[in-house]
Amino acid sequence: MQAHQTPCTRCHCARQPANSHNPLQRHDYAHLAHARAMTRDDDLHVRLGRIRDRGRGSARRAKPFIARALAAAEKAGGLQRRSGRRTRSSAFGRGRAASIAAVRLMSDRTRSVAVKARVVRHRARGAPLGTHMAYLRREGATKDGAPGRMFDAEHDDADRRAFADRCQSDRHHFRFIVSPQDAEQLSDLRAFTRDLMAQAERDLGTRLDWVGIDHWNTDNPHIHVIVRGRSDDGHDLVIARDYISHGLRARAAHLATLELGPRSDLEIRRDLDTQVEADRWTNLDRVLAREAAQHDGIVDLRPGVDAGADGHPRTALVGRMQKLERLGLAEPLGPARWRLSEHAEPVMRALGERNDIIRRIHRGLADQRIERSVTDFAFDDGDATRPNRAARRARSR
Repeated sequence: MQAHQTPCTRCHCARQPANSHNPLQRHDYAHLAHARAMTRDDDLHVRLGRIRDRGRGSARRAKPFIARALAAAEKAGGLQRRSGRRTRSSAFGRGRAASIAAVRLMSDRTRSVAVKARVVRHRARGAPLGTHMAYLRREGATKDGAPGRMFDAEHDDADRRAFADRCQSDRHHFRFIVSPQDAEQLSDLRAFTRDLMAQAERDLGTRLDWVGIDHWNTDNPHIHVIVRGRSDDGHDLVIARDYISHGLRARAAHLATLELGPRSDLEIRRDLDTQVEADRWTNLDRVLAREAAQHDGIVDLRPGVDAGADGHPRTALVGRMQKLERLGLAEPLGPARWRLSEHAEPVMRALGERNDIIRRIHRGLADQRIERSVTDFAFDDGDATRPNRAARRARSR
């Protein structure tokens, strides 16, 4: 029995003999596929996706071009990424280009300077700026133990009340803590601060309205700087995140190196030994975080592997990874290989802040000549239902 075939009018099959037994000679391929697919109830549509198999024997999948370009830019010093918290690089704000230029001046012999930054927005319920400035001027924080005096770019006794009044109508202000590692060797912390803020003005392209005060009540002298959140053109001062995070610290380190000279081999060795066991976020951690960001979270420090150590000794990096492993922030994958946790940076920064608070508490008790026995302290094991010794004393009064 021969099936009835309907003549086709969409292709050249109408011009072919009717007794042709080869349908491929009678139809165009595209029309033939369309006609056959439309006559079946169980239509099958195949959609081709991306080819994911990179071939057998491939140890690692090829990265996209944008990932390789970012990795090359970071290795060249033109990009700084932070592991552990998702932060986007600021595409706006002042000082981003200057930050890249400043970071390129850093080397393993550059003097170390820690810079902590905070952007404070002015709210109705927040504490006024004058209260914070009065706290900074507290007695005992200066070198001679007397109440501190604020200084600015031109005067050693700046009018703090006038500065607070100028900041009242601003949207925000900046608070910086600049702590050179060799602050005691610097000739004048105030002159160092003025040079740093003058460099910041050149980097940001605007005049800065600021006041500062030097503190000597810790094991490492430091400077508190408050910068008004308004530029010289009357608009809100917006500083790029890269400059706040890296640029200002690099400028301060460069100024300290110009005055004290590059670090010696012995100073570098002592600093590395301190960083290996430090309970804070260190320069070694930044090197390891960059290495992990380029290799999907893997830090490979085996001999013969080209790791981006940035001139740091491999033994110091291995010792630091062992420290992070003991803290639960790194997973061992084999000899000298770890997977760095994405929470390493926020955890280590929080740990450093906690230790700073503890040191300030003990220093305050010592300044007040208050002695505490070991029995006056209790360990907080996280059980909120069991009150500690201090809570029981407070309720008994």
